[in-house]
Amino acid sequence: MSTSFRRPAMLGHPSRTGGLLLVLITLASPAAQAQSMEGERLFRQRCATCHSIEEAGRGSGPSLAGVFGREAGSLEGARYSPAMQEAGLTWDEETLEQFLGNPRDTVPGTTMAVRISDPAQRAAIISFLQNAGNGG
Repeated sequence: MSTSFRRPAMLGHPSRTGGLLLVLITLASPAAQAQSMEGERLFRQRCATCHSIEEAGRGSGPSLAGVFGREAGSLEGARYSPAMQEAGLTWDEETLEQFLGNPRDTVPGTTMAVRISDPAQRAAIISFLQNAGNGG
């Protein structure tokens, strides 16, 4: 009596597109989590004195909840410098990267004084804001 062995279909096998994506997400998750944790630490250390990530949060600076896609200087009830109100920026990864790297060069006349010179720290803060401040 001969029996043949048939290999079961391998869902999630790396050679299949969906499986590869799953493998990459699984492998990237610890790094993404570490960056988010570092971003939260840096946010609390460097940003939370003036900014909140709560929608109704207030400080000397505007809440950063939902900042992505928001026009600079437009959050109702927040105080902005005339320079920020007239900046014509919409916040996304690129504008935040530039602004956090050198706020006063990006928006001359801004009252934002904190500069994050380290690109890895800027990336971690931006990642944190994407996740925590935008319901992610």
